[in-house]
Amino acid sequence: MALAERGEPGYRSAQVWEWAARGAAGYEEMTNLPAELRSTLAEAVPFSSLDVEAEAESRDGTVKVLFRTHDGRPVEAVLMRYRDGRRSICVSSQSGCPLTCTFCATGSMRFGRNLTASEILDQALHFRRLEPIDHCVFMGMGEPLLNLDNVLAAARRLPAVGITPRRTTVSTVGWLPALTRFVDEVTEPIRLAFSLHAPEDSLRSRLMPVNERYPLGAVLAECERYFALRRRKVFIEYVMLAGVNDRVEQARQLAALLDRRVFKVNLIPYNPTGAFDGSSRNAIAAFKAVLDRAGIPATVRLTRGRDIDAACGQLAARAA
Repeated sequence: MALAERGEPGYRSAQVWEWAARGAAGYEEMTNLPAELRSTLAEAVPFSSLDVEAEAESRDGTVKVLFRTHDGRPVEAVLMRYRDGRRSICVSSQSGCPLTCTFCATGSMRFGRNLTASEILDQALHFRRLEPIDHCVFMGMGEPLLNLDNVLAAARRLPAVGITPRRTTVSTVGWLPALTRFVDEVTEPIRLAFSLHAPEDSLRSRLMPVNERYPLGAVLAECERYFALRRRKVFIEYVMLAGVNDRVEQARQLAALLDRRVFKVNLIPYNPTGAFDGSSRNAIAAFKAVLDRAGIPATVRLTRGRDIDAACGQLAARAA
């Protein structure tokens, strides 16, 4: 907008974006722009829509950042570094979340608003300025499908930053109307993850109130339709809560619920937020063994950033 108002040619905005996507730290690095234009942009247009309020680095290399939007809303994002060289980011789609899942720190916060596509993308660009990144999960603060248009607008910009659609995952607790849109309209190979967390409706409704409106059967049917149309497996996110959803009988229920051709289960050791205790290693191993015997593909997520409150919403809730 500022470039167009100055009467600059259309290609100038493309030049600015190319520099930002490559990790430029500011307008002064954009050497193919005239010096006067760089100076004007630095004075008139903030380089990011987000301000960094707090940043912490874990012993395992995980970096968590608390941002503030121009109107003071808290936003969190995380960079996860893996030994195999992967650099994965977890970004937020909302400030707070209106869906109040009982085990989630974000759910205890007051809901702010949807983030704009620029605010979502600026989380990725912040980490790109630190180092190259190659994976993105929309699993931070908020329910991505409640902000689907802006999530997709940001996701479609990520290839320029180094993250292809096949390495982009959008997670949902099962917001059915937008999930149907996602299945019908998203033709790029963006991955889908379903935060399930309980193998039957009564427990899931206690943990996740959204299940009262959109129960498991309806959501799983849409996930199966996604597989039928796209031939891409759906990831099942299952946070392991001690004595709540981690018994062997519940693993058998989960195995019976899922089609092994369609779903892959990701068992998540709980990053405690105070409401629940995390399952023991033995309980997680026993749960996974049931899924293995049933032929359901299952992995246990590596725990990252526990020493810096890396679970979504923890840092923002503490700063609020």
